[in-house]
Amino acid sequence: MGVKDREAVLGFLSQNAGLEVPSVAEQRANIDAFAGFFPVPEGTEVEPATLGGVKGEWVRARRAKRDAVLLYLHGGGYVIGSPASHRHFVAALGEASGLSAFSADYRLGPETPFPGAVEDAVAAYKGLLDSGIAPAKLAIAGDSAGGGLTIATLVALRDRKIPLPATAVTLSPWVDLTGSGESLRARAKRDPIVGEEALHKMAAAYLGGADPKTPLASPIFADLKGLPPLLIQVGTEETLYDDAVRLAARASEAGVEVSVEYWGGMIHVWQVFYPLLSEGRDAIQRIGSYLKARID
Repeated sequence: MGVKDREAVLGFLSQNAGLEVPSVAEQRANIDAFAGFFPVPEGTEVEPATLGGVKGEWVRARRAKRDAVLLYLHGGGYVIGSPASHRHFVAALGEASGLSAFSADYRLGPETPFPGAVEDAVAAYKGLLDSGIAPAKLAIAGDSAGGGLTIATLVALRDRKIPLPATAVTLSPWVDLTGSGESLRARAKRDPIVGEEALHKMAAAYLGGADPKTPLASPIFADLKGLPPLLIQVGTEETLYDDAVRLAARASEAGVEVSVEYWGGMIHVWQVFYPLLSEGRDAIQRIGSYLKARID
């Protein structure tokens, strides 16, 4: 991360941090304010929609394919975040990949605890299939909690014998709600976004009393056999670094084709800061190339 880029991102975070404020409502308002700070690329179409009973929005870059779709699952610890908070990022992914994107507004905890998010993600995916999109023309992607939800959704689809997408992308995935990764403590002072205390609070709000080792809640404990090819991106400064490392190892052991990228000096979900950060723009282009190579 260049000095100027790093200063720009850290300055933005210091002025707009929202994960440590008292109320969930304030946290949600703060992260949704990203929509005002980071507008979508010119020419992007944003259209509210419902798929499989799940609300969300279509985000279509210029010249985006209509018969090939990226289902996007936003991050936010299963408690905050929305299509609005990630709209600029989803638009950039669509532009880089040439895919139309459906950003799902899945239900959040504590109002809707686990497995509500998984059920919504599965329903949205089935809605895409029901609309006539072929599985080979589909991909699922998500960041942080949305990255964990991406893996959980794939496992749920496989177990229900629903045709799987061509590929999936997980960015800084949160796949272990037990918080057992050593990097959660070892890198606590290096990641300005995700802290151990905040993660434990979000996990409790989402789980609603469920066992954090439940595979669809913490897919690091799931059987990953039969999943489609995965791209994993993680920054070396992240408290969730070990989640990504262990996910890559578990998937590889299960016979899954895994492409994992470790980005030196990067913090949690640095990709969303692409308007300020050159490495964010580079990572998005890598994702776009990966998706183009696997979806016609």
